[in-house]
Amino acid sequence: MSRHELPFVPGAMSRRQSLRTGESIAAEQESSGAIPWFSGGHTDPWDHIESAMALSATGLFDEAKAAYRWSAGSQRPDGSWPRQFRLGVVENADTDSNFCAYIATGVWHHLLCTGDTAFVREMWPTVRAAIDFVIGLQGEHGQIYWARDDSGIVTEAMLTGCSSIHHSIGCALALAGLLGIERPEWESARARLGVAIRQRPEVFAAKDRYSMDWYYPILGGAITGADGRARIAARWRDFVVGHIGIRCVSDHPWVTGAETCELVMALDCLDDRARALDLFAAMQHLREADGSYWTGLVFADGKRWPEERTTWTGAAVVLAADALSRATPGSGIFRDVVFRDAVAGVASSGAGYVVV
Repeated sequence: MSRHELPFVPGAMSRRQSLRTGESIAAEQESSGAIPWFSGGHTDPWDHIESAMALSATGLFDEAKAAYRWSAGSQRPDGSWPRQFRLGVVENADTDSNFCAYIATGVWHHLLCTGDTAFVREMWPTVRAAIDFVIGLQGEHGQIYWARDDSGIVTEAMLTGCSSIHHSIGCALALAGLLGIERPEWESARARLGVAIRQRPEVFAAKDRYSMDWYYPILGGAITGADGRARIAARWRDFVVGHIGIRCVSDHPWVTGAETCELVMALDCLDDRARALDLFAAMQHLREADGSYWTGLVFADGKRWPEERTTWTGAAVVLAADALSRATPGSGIFRDVVFRDAVAGVASSGAGYVVV
């Protein structure tokens, strides 16, 4: 298969620069396929997948497949993953439901980028077990509890995590549809989760200081259109800082690259292209010459903090550039209406998911 076009954003990121960022992520990949936050750092299952998606987006397909195969190999029999590894050793054996669900988003994205249906079939048992595990943590109001530890299920739900899970279940259903497999229980769980995100704020932990709780319901496809635009307008001034990016936390003088780029993708979902482009350009002060990105900047004193360049920050930049440029076949991973509740009924009717 010929290599697809590389992501780019005129005036902010060239194709060569996006490839360089992909290469900077690949340079941190361990021989096992795991992608830690940085060399010697820990690996968590969610950020590992985010980084693998950037590898696919920049045409580093072999490295991406190695990453997904690491996920398959490190999955536990119940479909879950430990929250944290370091150099192949489990550091935190607890389970995060969102970390587990994200494998479906990654595998669907890799398929879009490559058309490799054989790889989907290889990864399907991993995806199936992960989504079954996650749905098993669903509460009575549709929320999905965020964690399980030695004591059992932690009966607290996080809006950001549930919004990401909402998207991941949509990706899992798309994969199932491709394989001719019906999963009505997944459809029902996703529909209930979407209702909870839109209508039951009281079932989620109060985390509205964090920018992710602001935009993730849009990025995850649960809130769309006019409701999404109103949500963004309501807290724009709380989080967006001049021409440098967005705050991670509303009351901290700290802008972060990954959150800024995730907001870029959420704005892209709302067709708010002008502000998305502005924000993408604004966060490029975090870029280093080797294509890697610093995690954030404390703008009160002009210091980068933490003093680390994280693979997942670079990955978010690549995915945002792809969304804006429509460069690769995976560029619509968050935008495409296949994941929107407005068309979910088409899938539940038995017609299957249609990629548009």
